[in-house]
Amino acid sequence: MPTRRQLVTQLLGAPALIGLARKTDRPIAGGFVFESQERGHRLRDQAAYTPPTSSRRSPVVIVGGGMAGLCAAWWLDKKGFHDFVLLEMEAEVGGNSRYGQNEVSAYPWGAHYIPVPNAESALVREILTEFGAWQDGQWNERFLCHSPQERLFIHGRWQEGLEPEIGATQADHGDYRRFLERVAAFRATGAFTIPFALGEGNGGPAVDELDKITFAAWLDREGFRSVYLRWFCDYSTRDDYGAGIAEISALAGIHYFAAREHEEKGPLTWPEGNGWLLRKLTAKLAKYLLPNQPVRRIARQGNGWRVTSEKSVWLADTVIFAAPTYLAPYIVEDFAPLPALSYSPWLVSNITLDHIPDKAGDIAWDNVVYGSPTLGYVSATHQSLRSRVEKTVWTHYWALTGADPRGVRRQLLATDWPTWKDRVVQDLTRPHPRIQESIERVDVFRNGHAMSRPVVGLRQSTDLRRLRQGLPGLYFAHADLSGFSIFEEAQYWGVKAAERTLQRIGTPSLKKRR
Repeated sequence: MPTRRQLVTQLLGAPALIGLARKTDRPIAGGFVFESQERGHRLRDQAAYTPPTSSRRSPVVIVGGGMAGLCAAWWLDKKGFHDFVLLEMEAEVGGNSRYGQNEVSAYPWGAHYIPVPNAESALVREILTEFGAWQDGQWNERFLCHSPQERLFIHGRWQEGLEPEIGATQADHGDYRRFLERVAAFRATGAFTIPFALGEGNGGPAVDELDKITFAAWLDREGFRSVYLRWFCDYSTRDDYGAGIAEISALAGIHYFAAREHEEKGPLTWPEGNGWLLRKLTAKLAKYLLPNQPVRRIARQGNGWRVTSEKSVWLADTVIFAAPTYLAPYIVEDFAPLPALSYSPWLVSNITLDHIPDKAGDIAWDNVVYGSPTLGYVSATHQSLRSRVEKTVWTHYWALTGADPRGVRRQLLATDWPTWKDRVVQDLTRPHPRIQESIERVDVFRNGHAMSRPVVGLRQSTDLRRLRQGLPGLYFAHADLSGFSIFEEAQYWGVKAAERTLQRIGTPSLKKRR
């Protein structure tokens, strides 16, 4: 029986990576970024703090400055309501859309693209149009991902696209075709949409049943045996959900493939990833944003709410809780725990290279290694119009999957930077044996609760219903309410909470007539 430490080490994939790196004496600079776990742990542990003495009033307080909170603010401002504030725990807003920049390029620390939106994603089209991504009836060519977009390192060489083709048999291709047929049938039910809430209620009991089994169990039941297909499904769900086919529901797994119509163009991407949209939003909403304001308590006060941050007490008529919802039981008065929710830890590393490694080939935007426990890397300079790129930044993504996310999270935080740096570099030596000769620095972001995992039973859980219902005058707004940590879902629930807020307090024009 392996020990807990041995089990967690296996989940992190360390044994498969040890010994792969070419040794070099070249020092590599870097360190951890966004190390704010202590603040979150103080909330978790209900640590004592000195309550502020000053009190301020705001009709609406938004708690949390990720994309859901920013989109709630965007909608309130857009509808002419300006009497609100947004409180953010960190020194800067953005959540999973934060980005960095050095002398080489801007680069993402999380979300790095927005798919070209489907017709039902009207809100996404609206915000992208407002900020200039859609102009004169077409998408701005500068923002559409340039070619080559994706490649996969498999059997010692690169292939175009991420679906394994090298070595694929007739049986593999047969499973591919049959899988796509099943996906098309699910898409036709109208149950799989983005935002997901727009399709809920469609598809009937057959779709509801998919929330009761894992995606792996569904693939087994349907007779999909191709190791290539199953790897591709597992890679895809790790990429979008931070969890593999054995950990998520079949409903979530099928949603990944059935929710988007085939689109030749796209995705939309920028050197800083979704930080491009973050910059646009923060510039527009700057007057409402109050960073470095961790909220410690939200309690009822009369017909409204008392929001206590570490700097001020805010008296509000309405609160939009746009922080990750696992924090709610620690902050909101008498709000019960949410055991149905589970969160994936991630490791995101930005690697600055002073030259492209030898035999790297034609670097794509997204570069993936078959069989790796990681998700590969994205090139921040891919959208550059320069004819020759010497220095570059690669963003390396690692969803730390496993049946015990709490244990993996503890190991994530207990492991030092040199060890994580070595593991990331070692992962890259498989497609790039001389990668260390190119690396100047490796900066690492440990994100313990990066995203909610759409596990079995989440969709029909009481916890999810409680979050969507909210409390009188307190509305939740986060991608957690869908279980899918993607921009479209965060925006949808942010706008939904803003609409409920305006319905409760009345529009500015109504307030003037009272």
